[in-house]
Amino acid sequence: MSTRAKATLATSCAISALIIWGVHYQQSKEREDMYRGVLRDDERRKEKMRQREEEFRISQRKREAYERVQTVLSSDVSNNS
Repeated sequence: MSTRAKATLATSCAISALIIWGVHYQQSKEREDMYRGVLRDDERRKEKMRQREEEFRISQRKREAYERVQTVLSSDVSNNS
């Protein structure tokens, strides 16, 4: 094998190895980014649930306050027919 052929083979092997390493590195970074996205989504979902629970508690307090001030009659739709 000539020196030129050996250099070409070595260069092509090195380039191929770098390309393979680059693809694996890119895949691992994308996987990490996707996982971080899942964690962010979980945090957003927890925060949204916390806000909804707080709004529900506020709504319950308002309802209790209104019921103390106003008379609330239960309406039975089936009896009105």
